[in-house]
Amino acid sequence: MMSVYLSHGLESGPGALKTQAMKGIAEKLDNVEPVVMDYRGMAEPAQRLQHLLGVIAERGDDPARRVLAGSSLGGWLSAAVSAQQPVLGCFLLAPALGLVDYPETSLTIQARHTHIIHGWRDDVVLPDPVIEHARQQRLSLRMVDDDHRLHASLDTILLDFERFLRQCSALDEKGATA
Repeated sequence: MMSVYLSHGLESGPGALKTQAMKGIAEKLDNVEPVVMDYRGMAEPAQRLQHLLGVIAERGDDPARRVLAGSSLGGWLSAAVSAQQPVLGCFLLAPALGLVDYPETSLTIQARHTHIIHGWRDDVVLPDPVIEHARQQRLSLRMVDDDHRLHASLDTILLDFERFLRQCSALDEKGATA
């Protein structure tokens, strides 16, 4: 069973549009269990990171079958966890990389498979640091004509997310039989 941790952004919650839409994609796939995180009441990125790490530890799932997905601060959280422990996949939407007020901004993502979607018109998390991060690590990056919320790109996100989960599942099956 592949576990998919879905992390929302700073000012949203577990019921956010992208989180719920991605949960729906995960639920329709075989052997995929979505885990929707709830960070409401936790303002600090470090506090949210400890919460996510605690839930992961409590669940005890196999890191080789773990996918982290998130938007904005949720994307940073996913990247931060994958910098601490290798995981199967990291799917990041407008990840908060390169922001001076976050604990670590130059994270080395240790995922077998990573995909980033970022908006050209994002004025919250500027595109350049994210593009540079993807370039340095040679990560898959899709730039879209959208703002930070990426709501105009929801169809693209969901198509990419389903393809991403299927690719991760194929990697998982190869790893399990190798």
